Amino acid sequence: FCPGCQALQPPAPRPDLFRLMDCDRSFRIDARQLQRRFRSLQRAVHPDRFGQRPPKEQYYSEQHSSLINKAYQTLLNPLSRGLYLLELSGVEPAQETDCDADSEFLMEIMEINEKLAEPKNEDILEEVETLIKVKQEELTREVTAAFERDDLQEAKKLLAKMKYFANLEDKLKAKKIPS
Repeated sequence: FCPGCQALQPPAPRPDLFRLMDCDRSFRIDARQLQRRFRSLQRAVHPDRFGQRPPKEQYYSEQHSSLINKAYQTLLNPLSRGLYLLELSGVEPAQETDCDADSEFLMEIMEINEKLAEPKNEDILEEVETLIKVKQEELTREVTAAFERDDLQEAKKLLAKMKYFANLEDKLKAKKIPS
């Protein structure tokens, strides 16, 4: 907001999402604090509050609201938060073609994919869901430790593994939706 006239201003071109959400630039975040900041910012700039304002301010309000949603979603999710931290540090995320994932890990992913390809079986789906959840929690702890050691290359490798499990989670959700 303009300090003089209190008119809403356009968002910065490439804002730091951590600064926007009033968080330390760290992989470890306080989800409650993030949610409070999200709600507070949305109350201040939500488009519904700008219905009677000039079109330019209405437009800025939509941009801010969208940016705040993006910041919240990015920082709340461990995978996107980690990838964003790598981006801020100038580290390219691992590509699907970077085959430095160990063969044991790739076999594990293939086995889970095969289980998901089988005809729908609630017991198998529950088993896979539990396995994915445990693996994601384990990887999140390892990524946290890597970032805290400032080992960005290790964080990059672990985030690539997290991406595989996020894809498996998406497949699992799609399979669970009644057809």
